[in-house]
Amino acid sequence: MNLSIKRVQQMLLGWGTVGVIYTLSDRIQGEGHHLTPWLVDQWIAFSPSAVWFYLSFFLLVPLGYLLVPEYRLRWLTRTMQFAAVVAGGCYLLWPTTMNYPAFSAEGYAGVVLKALISVDSRQNCFPSLHAALTILSVWAIAARRQGLLTVVSVVWALAILFSILQLRRHLFIDIAGGTVLAVGCGGVVAYLERVKRPDRSTH
Repeated sequence: MNLSIKRVQQMLLGWGTVGVIYTLSDRIQGEGHHLTPWLVDQWIAFSPSAVWFYLSFFLLVPLGYLLVPEYRLRWLTRTMQFAAVVAGGCYLLWPTTMNYPAFSAEGYAGVVLKALISVDSRQNCFPSLHAALTILSVWAIAARRQGLLTVVSVVWALAILFSILQLRRHLFIDIAGGTVLAVGCGGVVAYLERVKRPDRSTH
């Protein structure tokens, strides 16, 4: 199979699973528990202009699948699927929401943010899948072991994570939960793959 086609298929399997579980959980879950902002949330000012970095997530994830070494491709897919299942369980067992700021849709950023809010869930806050998938994508890119590329992707990811807080789409606790989710699921899947195929560890 052509490697490019394989990458697209794996992205549809991995990222697609996230979308299905996220959407289904949002429709069948109960009323969300309101999360309390931490001090760090209060320090970061709300800014609609952060929507551009926030939306760049939808470029970073495909780049993760495009640039991840072939031997790590299935790891990325399985980890995203695993993270989606764990997060979906959290959304159903303990649905969470937050107080979202009111704002006027002024300028391009404001209009785009209004459109984003109209299709985004007002629950499914903890853990943040937006944060988890951002981290997993950078982890996949870093597997190439190309210094400059890794640094650029990490800085990009940090900008995305910060934009999530600036837009008040999540609170810091959600970002922390998403980080733990990404690292935990990524580590578990990598361990299971090493157990199943020890020769992979030599790459």
